Amino acid sequence: MIFNSKNTSLNFVDGVGFLQFPILSNLDFVNHAFSTRIGGVSRDEFKSMNLNFKRGDDPHLVTENYRIFCKAAGFDFDTLISSSQDHNTNVRVVTKADCGIGITRPHDMPSVDALVTNEPEVTLVTHYADCTPLFFADPEKRVIALAHAGWRGTVAKIGEAVVDKMQDEFGCDPTDIIAVVGPAIGACCYEVDTPVYEEFACLTELKPAYFTRTLGRGKYLIDLKEVNRRMLMEAGLLSINIMISDVCTRCNSGLLYSHRASGGKRGGLVAMMCIRPEN
Repeated sequence: MIFNSKNTSLNFVDGVGFLQFPILSNLDFVNHAFSTRIGGVSRDEFKSMNLNFKRGDDPHLVTENYRIFCKAAGFDFDTLISSSQDHNTNVRVVTKADCGIGITRPHDMPSVDALVTNEPEVTLVTHYADCTPLFFADPEKRVIALAHAGWRGTVAKIGEAVVDKMQDEFGCDPTDIIAVVGPAIGACCYEVDTPVYEEFACLTELKPAYFTRTLGRGKYLIDLKEVNRRMLMEAGLLSINIMISDVCTRCNSGLLYSHRASGGKRGGLVAMMCIRPEN
């Protein structure tokens, strides 16, 4: 396995692999990680660190994977709260009372693609296998958020919805927010047909020529990461405060689950983020 990245670090703790991003690692009030396939107990197409209960894997193995991953990456298993994603733009503010949802407790809301909190010891969890993870941290208000941006959520501006929620609920100033557009299928690999391309071409305020490319015969390449970067800037974030991971999930399918690379036979990755308790 060869992993080359200029801005995303691959870490191993007790045989468990996870990715981190310097712009967030420099914030002492948060812990964050993006999982890999390495270090779990799942088998076959789920090998080995599958963190998705909905792919057909043994739920006991998935739960054990969560425990293993949390220990390695420095999260408290009992504080996890999982999104219930359906490619929408619903943003939920969560608290300690919600811990366990989607992990040891059933989901209580059917459509949540983004989670926000200002409480320590509440670990946000969102799910991926080519879609774009968005990490947010406001060091002034000590607020964090995670969002799942598939192509539908990206077109519907889920990143902007998260920024709006952080402003409305916690008084965050967008110019203070640090964001990471995380590992996802890259512009090198994300090929779409005309109907999907037209959804992106309608985002004229973002200048689609910078994130679309015509291949001919009704096929196009879309740069989901660049679309999300431009949307975050439209929402008021500063360019200097936005980092785009250069990791493509499909190009790194030996390390990361990729729906397209596997033809849908795969496990799931997660993004995790929490606020550290103050001393």
